Amino acid sequence: MKVFLTGVSSGIGEALAREFASRGASLALVARRKDKLDELIASLPHSQNHTAIVCDVTDRDALIEAARSYDQSCGGVDIVIACAGISLGVKTMYYEDLEQFDRVFQTNVIAMANTFHAFQEPMINRHRGCLVGIGSVAGIRGLPGSEAYCASKSAVITYCESLRVEMKKHGVRVVTISPGFVRTPLVAKNPYKMPFLMEPEDFAREAVKTIMSNKTYATIPWQMGWLAKLLRIIPNPLFDRILAKRKQKPRAQSAHQ
Repeated sequence: MKVFLTGVSSGIGEALAREFASRGASLALVARRKDKLDELIASLPHSQNHTAIVCDVTDRDALIEAARSYDQSCGGVDIVIACAGISLGVKTMYYEDLEQFDRVFQTNVIAMANTFHAFQEPMINRHRGCLVGIGSVAGIRGLPGSEAYCASKSAVITYCESLRVEMKKHGVRVVTISPGFVRTPLVAKNPYKMPFLMEPEDFAREAVKTIMSNKTYATIPWQMGWLAKLLRIIPNPLFDRILAKRKQKPRAQSAHQ
């Protein structure tokens, strides 16, 4: 099993890499920092079977070239997971936050499309493969102070749904996984309660089970799935009242996973 995985320098991406490696997969791991990649690969079982790809996922051409090169050299990737993501407190009423809004979309949405683009034609030609997009429960409804992150994850969910229908006729699976709260650097500065908070290793174990099954969508943990369903049906006036006094993620200039 050959897996191409972005965003592995910490958090969910790193945990997924460890879980797949424990199952005997050969991994292509993408991150910006070579030292982090080398450290991660050295800690994985069968480290000689894994490949480090130093690349900024927002560099479209570099990412596509690296992905295609690996796909050809390994004889075809089986699973692609677009996991790179950032979460910033963004309020578009501030001019300086508009740049951060762009940055979140470039990393969370555009980079995912670029990652998948590199593999779609080869997978269609082979009539097999699996593309996995990491969404979020935050993509179900907008949360105050998280305008960019919520909007980007909503876009991920609908993008993957559109792609799923298109790719199914070619024998290629598309899976969307929406995490709840996972204990990663992404949520470290959240000033509010995080129900059903998971450890990255537990999340990765459940995520890999989902990817290896016939499911097309999963919220992890399952309790957050029920909460997400409740959020969908709450009338706007009640939703607004509940969220009005909720603490918000601080506006920030940078954060990365």
